Amino acid sequence: QVQLVESGGGSVQAGGSLRLSCEASGFDTSGACMGWFRQAPGKEREVVAVIDAGGSTDYADSVKGRFTISKDNALNTLYLQMDNLKLEDTAIYHCAAAAVWSCAVIRARGASGFSFWGQGTQVTVSS
Repeated sequence: QVQLVESGGGSVQAGGSLRLSCEASGFDTSGACMGWFRQAPGKEREVVAVIDAGGSTDYADSVKGRFTISKDNALNTLYLQMDNLKLEDTAIYHCAAAAVWSCAVIRARGASGFSFWGQGTQVTVSS
């Protein structure tokens, strides 16, 4: 049974930093495309960043230069370092996994390309 469990969310002032973690069980992150998505109230779920089995990354334009996705295959854990947080980063952040080597093969499918999802962790940025 695959489980993805996020942690690290919380409340922070604009300009601050948070580090999200996603621990996977029943799933080998070393051969997978992993990603972070977020959903703000009243908005659709959107991709934040993805990383494939080879370590290639891709980011939404809105977070480039501020967020960094990484993973530790030995710990089966995905991370999202979020710096210089803005009010518009407020959302529930979900990690997701797809049993494919390259994220490029599922890029066109967006969120529907990912088979496994965590419950999410709330990130709130205030002024």
